[in-house]
Amino acid sequence: MTEQSPVERIKRDSHNLRGTLVESLQDPLTGSIREDDTVLIKFHGSYQQDDRDIRDERRRQKLEPAYSFMIRTRLPGGVCTPAQWLQLDEIARRYANGTLRITTRQAFQFHGVIKTELKTTMQAINASLLDTLAACGDVNRNVMASANPVETRAHPVVHEWAKQLSEHLLPKTRAYHEIWLDGAKVSSTEEVEPLYGPTYLPRKFKAAIVVPPVNDVDVFAHDLGFIAIIENGELQGFNLTVGGGMGATHGDAETHPRVADVAGFLQPEQLLAVAEAVLTTQRDFGNRAVRKRARLKYTIEDRGLEWFVAEITRRMGFALEPARPFNFETTGDRFGWTEGFDGRWHLTLRIEAGRVADTAKGPWLTGLREIARVHRGDFRLTPNQNLTIANVEANARAFIDALVVRYGLDRHARATPVALNALACVALPTCALAMAEAERYLPRLSQLVDERLAANGLAGAPLVLRITGCPNGCARPYLAEVALVGKAPGRYNLFYGGDGKGQRLNALHLENVDEPTIVAALDAAFGRYAKERMEGERFGDFAWRAGLVGAQAA
Repeated sequence: MTEQSPVERIKRDSHNLRGTLVESLQDPLTGSIREDDTVLIKFHGSYQQDDRDIRDERRRQKLEPAYSFMIRTRLPGGVCTPAQWLQLDEIARRYANGTLRITTRQAFQFHGVIKTELKTTMQAINASLLDTLAACGDVNRNVMASANPVETRAHPVVHEWAKQLSEHLLPKTRAYHEIWLDGAKVSSTEEVEPLYGPTYLPRKFKAAIVVPPVNDVDVFAHDLGFIAIIENGELQGFNLTVGGGMGATHGDAETHPRVADVAGFLQPEQLLAVAEAVLTTQRDFGNRAVRKRARLKYTIEDRGLEWFVAEITRRMGFALEPARPFNFETTGDRFGWTEGFDGRWHLTLRIEAGRVADTAKGPWLTGLREIARVHRGDFRLTPNQNLTIANVEANARAFIDALVVRYGLDRHARATPVALNALACVALPTCALAMAEAERYLPRLSQLVDERLAANGLAGAPLVLRITGCPNGCARPYLAEVALVGKAPGRYNLFYGGDGKGQRLNALHLENVDEPTIVAALDAAFGRYAKERMEGERFGDFAWRAGLVGAQAA
């Protein structure tokens, strides 16, 4: 038998994700949980973290790290009701750090929940009719879907498929209900995971459904993707994409980001069978020895797309049809008001880095609480960490607008294109993997980029900017026109060359550089872009043509 990674042993011996979580939670001597349980709690939607800003000081005081837990919801397509928003707002203020964070996977994250309140917080989330099961871990995670709720009659149909896909690929273990919700205990030997088996997947698995021409979900960044084909406002079916992924490791050439392949076309009623075939193929053939090579992108890279399609065809019992034409124009959100086919309206607000909080910049958490108290539609979390107040009746628009202005939530009306579309992961101080700042550095970075654009006569030019604190790619940096990927405190790798549509990877321009070097590089690049660009040419396209990245740059 091939040697497997230590995580495989933890999963195998976990009794269907139970481990010793109950004992860990009851241990009063530490704010942490047992090492093996830090792996298993991810399947339940949580990560153990500590405040790295004060880690050294606590070490000097001979105290353990300031442990806390991040909790992530499962929210297919990013839709929640006003009542749920109010409940989550209360949870954030009562048990977490007083903020709600919208993730790049259209879910909510709570930060700063201490161990003694972890179970109570989970129960409060469940009381809102949401859950956190499979929001993390080696399973299918939150299913994303294009955020526009009702541009056509096909859009709500696509969202319904996202919900069905999420439910179909959920683990069947009762461990979540036993541990967090005091459900009746069952013998783990009686349980069967029909899709996942006793060791689940080799690594995390991400799925998304997108409706062209807006590629807001970055469908090519996912293990599994479905591109909706719509004709005359009606859903015809989906193009299947497989094998995307953003994660990489600095200095390890065996790891790299990859855009997904388009594998063929399927009818809507075939979606669940296709998804199951893709997932179980990865379950059976994914790399369980080396976790850094365990994503589906490497399975396809090692065995070939032709082999992969043949294998899923065998499992499905039918063949995919040839892929149908599609066209993407942007990955960004449309801010302000848009009207749906049914006459209702949708207001998209800019939420920088997805952080909803009351700060010196504005009482945004309070403002959205007040809106939720009167809103009669729903809320849509976008893949770009923004928020849509959706399904507003025409006669309610003025009242919503007044609240938006009163609480300073109208930043979309004042922000530059760079600031509107930039993404950042959380990074420091809570993410254990972070090597550099991301969310906290984003405002300054956006300003620096805007200043360099303006200095070169490019003020207002569209640009996709993203930053992450490490190379794992949570903010999908490798698809950006300009990206920073953290290497060390204050130092980043600088990438150029995404296409603005989410279909092409960027490439490394400079490695391990500080802010002055980054600013100088941007100034030089934007100067050339201003002088040498073709009409309508985006910066990402120019970077390749001008040799700022790729073979010419080398």
